[in-house]
Formats: sequence, structure tokens, C-alpha cells
Amino acid sequence: MSQTPIEFKGSSFTLSVVHLHHHDPEVIRKALQDKIDQAPDFLRNAPVVLNVATLTGDVNWKQLQQAVLATGLRIVGVSGCKNEALKRMIVRAGLPVLAEGKEGKKRSEPPEPEAKPIVAEPVATKTRIVNTPVRSGQQIYARNADLIVTSSVSAGAELVADGNIHIYGMMRGRALAGASGDRDCQIFCTNLAAELVSIAGEYWIMDQIPEEFFGKAARLSLQDGALTIQTLN
Repeated sequence: MSQTPIEFKGSSFTLSVVHLHHHDPEVIRKALQDKIDQAPDFLRNAPVVLNVATLTGDVNWKQLQQAVLATGLRIVGVSGCKNEALKRMIVRAGLPVLAEGKEGKKRSEPPEPEAKPIVAEPVATKTRIVNTPVRSGQQIYARNADLIVTSSVSAGAELVADGNIHIYGMMRGRALAGASGDRDCQIFCTNLAAELVSIAGEYWIMDQIPEEFFGKAARLSLQDGALTIQTLN
């Protein structure tokens, strides 16, 4: 019996989302190149999704696409497109327009009848616990959950969680919390010496971590859209 030549399987990948807030291709290119130069090992040739929610149809999409590609980033899709003219340009360029699962309902939909209030039962937050050292080259992903690592994380290892990340050992690798976009997530670490820390796409590389917190117990969060750090008591 011959084996089928192809097979479709569901899978999940962590992708960076680049939010475009400017129409000028050269401005976009320079801003992206600055980010890549700050974290070349993390961003060089990285696959990305472009979010164009703030752009309109008055944009030269071909030039904008070329500006992004010129930095070495690989565009795998476009999200947040609500302008039909821009959407047609993106499709003609051969890029998929992605629907975001968390987008609100369209304004054209009729309002739903008012329902009686329902008291929701508390739901326990899922947690993935790793009790062994995370070695260089390993990636641990806690999907729709918090991640707790009770041992050390080596340089070159990567922790990814849709929720919070807790590391109760030496942290030398990369920690990416709020991977699905939750900006309320935090990173807790008893010994911070990370190559990179990120919450919902906002990141610091090692050189950007304030010196007084390096090697110390620290807590990272987002405040007013920017990464902040404080002592973990």
C-alpha cells in the first residue's frame, strides 16, 4: 500500500508580530534595522507577521514590503488589516491575510439580545512545571499556561509561555512571557543573567538589563507599554 505523499497536521509556532505605525518605507526599514542590530541572534532572518491595523490604503505596499525584506526579516503573513483596498494589495503581493482570533465582532453585526447576568465560577490558571535543568538548544513552551522552572536555564535555552514565567534557579537563557500577546504577564527570576527577556513582544537583550539587577532576584512587567524591572522580594 503506497504512502500518501503529503500529510496535514496541526501545530503551533511562536512568531514575532511587527506593528507598523508609519507609511514611509525608509522610516520602517531604519527602525527595524535598529531593532535587529540590538538583538541579531534573536531577530536575524526571523519569520514575522506584520500587523497593519493603523495603516490605510494610501500606502505603497510593494515598497513597504521590500523595506521589511531588506532587513532580512521573513514575512509569513499580515494581520489586523481592516481596509479592503489595502487587503487587496497584500493579497496581490502573494501574502496571506491572517484573521486574529481575538478580534472583536464586526460593527455591521446586529446587537445580541441582552442576556441575564451569569456568575462565572473561578477557573484555575494552568501551569507547566519543569523540575530539571533546561539545557542549551532546548525550548520549553507553556501553551495557554504559566511556566515554572525550578532548576537552572542554560545560555542558548529558551522559555516561552502564553502566561507568566517563574525561574527558581540561574537564568542564562531567553525568557518570553505573554507570547500570545497578554501584556499583563510577568517574569519572576531568582537569579537574572538572561540573554533576552520579553513580555508580549517588548524585549531587552542582556546589555539592556539594568546593571544593578543583573545576577539578582528580579521581577519584570510592562508599565505604559514599556518593560520595567524591580527587586523581587
